[in-house]
Amino acid sequence: MPEGTFLVLMVAKIAVVFGLMLLSVAYMTWLERKILSDIQVRLGPMRVGPHGLLQPIADGLKLLFKEEIVPQAADRTLYLLAPVLALVPAFISFAVIPFGDRIRLFGQSIDLVIADVNIGLLYVFGVASLGIYGIVLGGWASNNKYALLGGLRASAQMISYELSLSLSVVGVVMLSQSLSLVQIVDAQARVWFIVLQPIGFIIFLICAVAEINRAPFDLPEAETELVAGFHVEYSSMKFAMYFMAEYANMITVSAMATTLFLGGWRGPWLPPVVWFLIKLYLFIFLFIWLRGTLPRFRYDQLMRFGWKVLLPIALVNIMVTAVFVALR
Repeated sequence: MPEGTFLVLMVAKIAVVFGLMLLSVAYMTWLERKILSDIQVRLGPMRVGPHGLLQPIADGLKLLFKEEIVPQAADRTLYLLAPVLALVPAFISFAVIPFGDRIRLFGQSIDLVIADVNIGLLYVFGVASLGIYGIVLGGWASNNKYALLGGLRASAQMISYELSLSLSVVGVVMLSQSLSLVQIVDAQARVWFIVLQPIGFIIFLICAVAEINRAPFDLPEAETELVAGFHVEYSSMKFAMYFMAEYANMITVSAMATTLFLGGWRGPWLPPVVWFLIKLYLFIFLFIWLRGTLPRFRYDQLMRFGWKVLLPIALVNIMVTAVFVALR
């Protein structure tokens, strides 16, 4: 493929994926409010557009034009930088996730992934872990005790659950013999890894909920204890950027669960991209369902569950998988 054509196709893929991510993040706010309202037997947003479909646009415009307030005693540089540090890793994590089979367009064969790197799994974990700096720095730079406690909670929660999250996918790496997400999807041509790794899948799902600070593990922003947690001093678009990062992380985690355990874009009859989106939004629905169903954990319960339950089970799962791979 000529270098110029390759560059154009790469830019086009980045633009399409980034645009769809922004659109999905905006309308996930509407989707979450609608699903939670159905769970609670109410209507949710209905006024702006048919069935409230234009509500995310109205919310975005409102936040864009609201007054920017910076606390007088805050560390201004870090205070302004923190939301960016939270948002950027959430978007660039999607760069290595395959969302469809190879297609032909204008006589060229195109892989439906922005970048197929041989350590894609490590890339996602490495980049995603950077987002915690935005939360911790936001809490510290605000010069607010509630915000600082929320930031410290987030760092402790990430350390506790990211270890089990990483260990939960070791079995997938053993079975596929690769760290490339494209090759992991290809290894599931005959059977999805959720069949061979049910324990790893459950651990991954639980740890993913904790990693993205979703209920029942939303301790860093527990409003009953910390007012709003790490972002209590943020307003306008800086406040919106934190929530955009949360929803973008939810999409990325759902895409990772789809890729690692549900065969990625693989499925009968329907186009591969459609299968990928169906599986992706099933996980998103599950995250929203959990928020509307389960009460928040206490912090000591959260930490005890991570270290004393999930970590030992993840280690046992690795040992059992190693024996299975050695004997097959």
